[in-house]
Amino acid sequence: MEVWIFNYLLFFLIFYFLTQRLFQNRGLPPSPALSLPIIGHLHLIKKPLHRTLAKLSKQHGPILFLRFGSRPVLVVSSPSATEECLSKNDTVFANRPRLLAGKHLGYDYTTLVWAPYGDHWRNLRRVASLQLLSSNRVQKYLGIRMDEVKSLVFRLFRSTSKGSGEFQVVEMKSMFFELTLNVMMRMIAGKRYCRDGEDELEEEKKFKEIVRESFQVSGATSIVDFVPMLKWVGLNKIEKKLEILQRKRDEFMQNLIDERRKLTSSNSCYEQNSKTIVDVLLSAQETDPEYYTDDAIRGFMQVLLSAGTDTSAATMEWGLSLLLNNPKTLEKAREESTWKWEKAGLSTNQITRGLHTSMPS
Repeated sequence: MEVWIFNYLLFFLIFYFLTQRLFQNRGLPPSPALSLPIIGHLHLIKKPLHRTLAKLSKQHGPILFLRFGSRPVLVVSSPSATEECLSKNDTVFANRPRLLAGKHLGYDYTTLVWAPYGDHWRNLRRVASLQLLSSNRVQKYLGIRMDEVKSLVFRLFRSTSKGSGEFQVVEMKSMFFELTLNVMMRMIAGKRYCRDGEDELEEEKKFKEIVRESFQVSGATSIVDFVPMLKWVGLNKIEKKLEILQRKRDEFMQNLIDERRKLTSSNSCYEQNSKTIVDVLLSAQETDPEYYTDDAIRGFMQVLLSAGTDTSAATMEWGLSLLLNNPKTLEKAREESTWKWEKAGLSTNQITRGLHTSMPS
């Protein structure tokens, strides 16, 4: 047993030093000298990641080569070099690494987020930009966005009116997330799942659990992604979680697809303006069932849901923080909004009454 372990380690040491010599001769960018066998520069990485990379870039230059286990990593901190990577050489850097999340949550790297650059990816991008998120279709969803913003404003108004006139502390991060989540789900499937002040239905609880797990697991980094050999020694717990999560997501999304399919087939006078994204994809499925499979539709749904919620909520949170930390800008924004209300012939009381009568169900 001891001889086997010694031979195993010796083999990897020899393999490591040979590959190091090979990469040194390929004219790669500067790299920290202390790169360990198997794990590479992973031992240098500390939380938060961006500060660690900034520190290494200051030491070794704006273009830095690292090795995270078996994966080569290029760190670019120069604006000019970044522009060159994303403009002149954008095709070279177009692909994402094939991580476990893409294998299980991305339907074996076939969704828009995980698909490699090529004909399939270009076609997915065409469908998303021309059919699902065209200017005309996004404009048709204006009413949904207005309803949800009104709902949020009324929720804030109601939370402050309950007290004795004093200022109330409100946690906006979760409110922004629920706002974007409701907007996206109404656009995708015509249903909202975050209702303030009401008892949650079982379906809503299940949906929120899936969303929470999706952001937790898909954002988690697995050591197996960087050191694949660890998978064979049982260190693949994250992969099992991804498989379980994907089964839950598939079941939930498929129920939504079947529900919309049944609704559209039973309603021959279905209005074009009321079509959801699932309805659009189901219409395309009728003309090209081999390409627009239910798997492909679920993939579009999951990509749009994940891309349109967390980042949008974070942007609104950043914008609100910017306003609160700049009183002059906040006052200017307040004056502009008040001016728009007055120009529209609305008073504060009229807006408040309108909120009471226009809440989405």
